[in-house]
Amino acid sequence: MTTAIHTDLDADGILLLTIDVPGQSMNVITPEVQADLAAAIERLKTDDAVKGAVLTSGKPSGFMAGADLKGMGALFGGAGLPEGKSKMAALFDGVFTLNKLLRDLETCGKPVAAAVNGLALGGGLEFILACHYRVIADNPKITLGLPEIMVGLFPGAGGTQRLPRLMGIQPALMYLLQGKNMSPQEALGFGVAQEIAPADEIVARAKAWVKANPKGGVQPWDNKTFKMPGGPASAMAPGFAQMFVGGVAMTHVNAGDNMNAPKAILSAVYEGTQVPMDLAIRIESKYFAKVVADPQAGNMIRSLFVSKQAAEKGARRPAGIAPMPTKKIAMLGAGLMGAGVAMVTAQAGIEVVLLDRDLAAAEKGKQYTADRLVKKRMDPAKAQVILDRIHPTADYADLAGCDLIIEAVFETREIKAEVTKATEAVVGPDVIFGSNTSTLPITGLAKAWSKPANFIGIHFFSPVERMPLVEIIVGKETGPEAIAKALDYVAAIRKTPIVVNDSRGFYTSRCFGTYVQEGLSLLGEGTVPALIENVGKQMGMPVGPLAVNDEVGLDLSYKVGQQTRADLGDAYVAGPADGVITRMYELGRQGRKNARGFYVYPEGGKKFLWPELSETVAGGLSETQPTPAEVKERLLYRQLVECARCFAEGVLETPQDGDLGAIFGWGFAPFSGGPFSHMDTVGIANVVATLDRLAQQHGARFAPPQLLRDMAAAGDSFYGVAAKKAA
Repeated sequence: MTTAIHTDLDADGILLLTIDVPGQSMNVITPEVQADLAAAIERLKTDDAVKGAVLTSGKPSGFMAGADLKGMGALFGGAGLPEGKSKMAALFDGVFTLNKLLRDLETCGKPVAAAVNGLALGGGLEFILACHYRVIADNPKITLGLPEIMVGLFPGAGGTQRLPRLMGIQPALMYLLQGKNMSPQEALGFGVAQEIAPADEIVARAKAWVKANPKGGVQPWDNKTFKMPGGPASAMAPGFAQMFVGGVAMTHVNAGDNMNAPKAILSAVYEGTQVPMDLAIRIESKYFAKVVADPQAGNMIRSLFVSKQAAEKGARRPAGIAPMPTKKIAMLGAGLMGAGVAMVTAQAGIEVVLLDRDLAAAEKGKQYTADRLVKKRMDPAKAQVILDRIHPTADYADLAGCDLIIEAVFETREIKAEVTKATEAVVGPDVIFGSNTSTLPITGLAKAWSKPANFIGIHFFSPVERMPLVEIIVGKETGPEAIAKALDYVAAIRKTPIVVNDSRGFYTSRCFGTYVQEGLSLLGEGTVPALIENVGKQMGMPVGPLAVNDEVGLDLSYKVGQQTRADLGDAYVAGPADGVITRMYELGRQGRKNARGFYVYPEGGKKFLWPELSETVAGGLSETQPTPAEVKERLLYRQLVECARCFAEGVLETPQDGDLGAIFGWGFAPFSGGPFSHMDTVGIANVVATLDRLAQQHGARFAPPQLLRDMAAAGDSFYGVAAKKAA
């Protein structure tokens, strides 16, 4: 039998429980951990020779990172329904198992201390909250927190009940609803920790407390004199009621009404803090079971945790190719994008030759990094080390010795071809060349490089230092070494990659553009601009379609459209958004860059929608306005159908890439798990029916591809088909 918790009884009768989950670099909660903990608790209760216990970690990586999200089914009793039990009742029993186990730990009748050597997140923090005394290693880099909300869950092992009883309801809600972490010093100040000690003394300090407090095995909330920090928890207490009125409003502003977990947290804390702990944890498990039962949690966990980790560990890297580390890159173009790439590359310890048309422009690109390091309040000496890795130049000869080229010059084929050829003349064709183009097909750009197998798309998102995604685009002749090199570089700069095949706009730009274009179509039909913008945000997008177009630049949208029209010729199909962009371009309204776009940007003031917008582009508002639900449906399904087309055309090869690219590339509603998770959840047949209706009402841009019809007829789903292929 596998041992996940090792036990050692010392001469003072103190049982040391060392968590060391086999085969894991970091401790996580597994069925084996629960079984070993249950056995240890029984020993604490029944063995008179055991006077108390200390819980610690055997991993140098930290204390515990919480539940094993990849194995949540087994963790919560996913073996099937017991006889006579409903699905929800069985699920409650499964999720309540760990909650009850930690309650058994804190009510075992003997003192239990935690010796925390490193990070304790999620269930890891809940483990130590169930101990009577907590000693944290004196290391400011240690983080303690309950970040479950970031993947659609919430603390389900007593966290929503113990944290408020330790630090007060209002500060606890801030940590629970925002997924914030705290340092050891903050934990000490809030009463979450009782002692900070040198790392090599934490076990001894914890044992000393157990030895000195033989009757210390009672939690504060199990004492009849307990009072909730910050004031009484009662519906009759004005401060308590006001706190939740404000909490609900703030949660609505920050998370909207789309996510289940924030509302469940508020309910669990509101109800649970008014009753004794034994009932409180049952209330928590009730809400936790509801959240877990909804597809939203599973979709978010899969995309935001499982798929993201797999991508970052090289899931799409070609097999059989040795590691291809990058030591020195040539960054062609020192504008906003090139400067950002130079910054993250230098921060990763890689040398950068930053080239632009003249030295002043290149120096300005380097200053971008200097300015942001100052804003981050980085130690000047450390900042200088990073800056010393960036070498501005206007001379192509300085590119000699670079082992990766990244190009981010102006978005025209002629200029890109010119700099590509000038670069190859210095470094030779054997170096991997990556273009940061956001729309131009890679296969066409690769014609300027004499070895197209070494040409690939490496598409960053702006601002580079904040956006986590990099889209790797494979041209028709791109070789596996180029893919491996690009993915190894992305891993080095700690970004999340997706790999897609070549097409105009690739995946992210192509599909994101449909959100903007549909917003412009609605605008051109005379829809109230504020309705378009508000619905866009309410459906989970970061900003409305008009606002995001202002950020991108209306002049750029116009020029990209003109380039596309020229490239496609007679095959170009004009859309209802074209006229809106053309009109704005003719008026010289470029967006935020010149303070005049769909919005007006007063100096020192807050932006507002241009009052003359509807009259200018649509001849006024339509007498018949769509409902918010109709606007949402159009904005959402226009994106979904384009994502499905990308899959049908082979631009995307996996739904995982599609969901990651949508969430991290253009901000597609994270609560959905991404467009492919959303389509699977709604049901492909329902998606097809909706698209057919929209196509009949609004045109062929909504027409579903044959792939969706075939999947609907077969009862398939995107992830179901992917699982069959992987089996």
